[in-house]
Amino acid sequence: MKREYKPGCPYGTHRVLKPQGVLPQAAWRIDNSPEIRDNEILIDVEALNIDAASFKEILSGCNPEMDEAAKEQYVASVVMDIVERRGKMHNPATGSGGMLLGRIREFGPKVYGKEGARVGDRICTLVSLSLTPLKIDKIKKVHLDKDQIDVEGTAVLFETGPFAVIPPDLGEKLSLAVLDVAGAPVQTVRLVKAGDSVLVLGAGGKSGLMCVAVAKEKAGPAGRVIGLAHSDTSRKRLERLGAADVVLSGDARDAIATMEKVTAANGGKKVDITINCVNIPGTEMASILCTKDGGKVYFFSMATSFTAAALGAEGVGADVELIIGNGYARGHAKQALELVRRNARLREIFEGQFQGN
Repeated sequence: MKREYKPGCPYGTHRVLKPQGVLPQAAWRIDNSPEIRDNEILIDVEALNIDAASFKEILSGCNPEMDEAAKEQYVASVVMDIVERRGKMHNPATGSGGMLLGRIREFGPKVYGKEGARVGDRICTLVSLSLTPLKIDKIKKVHLDKDQIDVEGTAVLFETGPFAVIPPDLGEKLSLAVLDVAGAPVQTVRLVKAGDSVLVLGAGGKSGLMCVAVAKEKAGPAGRVIGLAHSDTSRKRLERLGAADVVLSGDARDAIATMEKVTAANGGKKVDITINCVNIPGTEMASILCTKDGGKVYFFSMATSFTAAALGAEGVGADVELIIGNGYARGHAKQALELVRRNARLREIFEGQFQGN
């Protein structure tokens, strides 16, 4: 007997349990049941790529004396608790989620064959876990060094939710990591022009490395790309990439010290564009103070307080354009994957970081 599918809202409001009247991302709790509507896609979930700010916040709750196994168990328990309470992986402390890797199990009739996909295809979702109905049956492995978690469970993608089929030439975990931050490099392409001076904060992380690579392509030989990394590990990744004209080490929470380092590295001038990819709070003012009047600051990091940025800029009389990071742009998945394909060093770094078990 043919199954009857209930109609659904394109934006998923039929899944909202509380409070009523909001969209799924703003909701405290949503319905994560695997029975789909006519405009939904059911996914068998294999891995979660937790947003970097969220993963770092969860890890901060670990006792420093815990060994790696205990930390993995702690992270798993926190993630399970959030999903059980909220019906989605929406960290209440950071407000962010991440994305997932899985296999299509079922299409609702209104979205059958969307993006040319078929039942059984492996996909990465390109919408946040903070709005994705998610049910976790089992956590198999927590990868502390990758912000990734192997799971068994189900998720639901709404009619308006974009996704990408895993390309055959790139590994699944690599694709998941790259597509998680695909919005950052495409926005960098839009912002940077030839001859610009560009600062990337958090330049040694995956979004930062991609932004540095793109910024160098766009700024060209007449431009200058400055990357600031915090840890030795991230600084070494940035140096290995070889795309930054200047590599700096420092804590972006120290706004004055960061400004002094950056202006010294840029011939005594502030930069045209700052891209913030830092995964911890408190770096808004460094971004603003390093940017010249009339310049642009792009906050990709979900650890950003936009209140602090707006009021902070006002407080120091900084006439800069503040841009909120949008994880979606048309064609962003394709552009991000192409960047990794054409940049051999970037691909090598990411393969070493994400391809292993």
